[in-house]
Amino acid sequence: MSHLPSQSSPRTVGRPAPSPHRRHAVRGLLAALLTAAIAVPVAGPAGASPALPAADAAGFKGVNWAVPGDNFVEGPVVPEGLAESDSYRVVKAKARRIYREFKRTSGADTVRLPINTHSVPGTRWGDAYAGAVDAAAGAGFKVILSYWEDDAASGGRIDDMAAFDTMWDSVIDAYGARPNVYFEPMNEPHGYSAADWADIVADWISDRPRVPRNRIIVSGSGYNGDVTSVCADDRLDGTHLSLHLYAFQFGEKTYDEWISEFDKRIGDCGERTVLDEFGAPMDDGRDYNDASGDDNFVRYLRAATETVRAHDMGAVYWPALGGKHTYRPDHDWYSLYALEGSGTDLTLRVRNTTAIDRLAYAWGRD
Repeated sequence: MSHLPSQSSPRTVGRPAPSPHRRHAVRGLLAALLTAAIAVPVAGPAGASPALPAADAAGFKGVNWAVPGDNFVEGPVVPEGLAESDSYRVVKAKARRIYREFKRTSGADTVRLPINTHSVPGTRWGDAYAGAVDAAAGAGFKVILSYWEDDAASGGRIDDMAAFDTMWDSVIDAYGARPNVYFEPMNEPHGYSAADWADIVADWISDRPRVPRNRIIVSGSGYNGDVTSVCADDRLDGTHLSLHLYAFQFGEKTYDEWISEFDKRIGDCGERTVLDEFGAPMDDGRDYNDASGDDNFVRYLRAATETVRAHDMGAVYWPALGGKHTYRPDHDWYSLYALEGSGTDLTLRVRNTTAIDRLAYAWGRD
């Protein structure tokens, strides 16, 4: 989860967004032309590299499933509803119910899961946790596996590069052949300059050439707060990009100011970008369908979902389950769901139906 804003260079804003009907018609025409182009062999210079696949982020319609208290832990990451003592079979059964509830209540088709060096295949919990990844395919879900530094004290840096590389090699060995599994090398790399972070992720990609570029999600610089620098780096071409932006990072803004804030941090990179963390209070009755209200969180969330739709981005809400217990003793006040039931008989209760409406809008439904 983000903590502080990162800086970015402004860009011209105020351009009217195309209507949804025109935008999707254009995208359909472009897709048809691209398909036709791919079908026709094109001669190129001998030894030329093949064209990189396009990253189409709008296909990510999802939620984060997090650890109670946040994913920065010195030990295994165990998302809410799971227990470290659970077997693979139990984890998979629980995850099936959770994914079914995500889909039933919101229409989500993507889940973002944390990993760390204590939670990968080959460890006891990692082998059990694999049930959450394996359950996704049967539910028709994409999975984003994102690395959280093993505790918050690492300051947004990789504490042990050898352990980091070993972790990712184990993850790729286990899930590299799964077309529904995507890899986010690091969540919020705020301990690095934008240039240093781009070097690290370029090396990550170079070291794992068999991972398709369009299954890699590159965090923006800082707290994932700006994707323009990673978007401009041609070593990262063909990858998706990850943006995080929260209202608590700023003072109050008008709706138009929120739109401008998102726009300048995205630049011209929307179709590659997944807003894979954004959120607002869910447990206090705010009406996120109120376009004329004066609540800053409402303006923010409406602007976030409008931005996703206007830029053809993906959107993965933080959090569905789990997260910080800062403002509430037993749950994250941004959490979209309350977990109910016991054992593998789990159900979810939506905390705010108007937020579900806004997610559906962001994902392209009217």
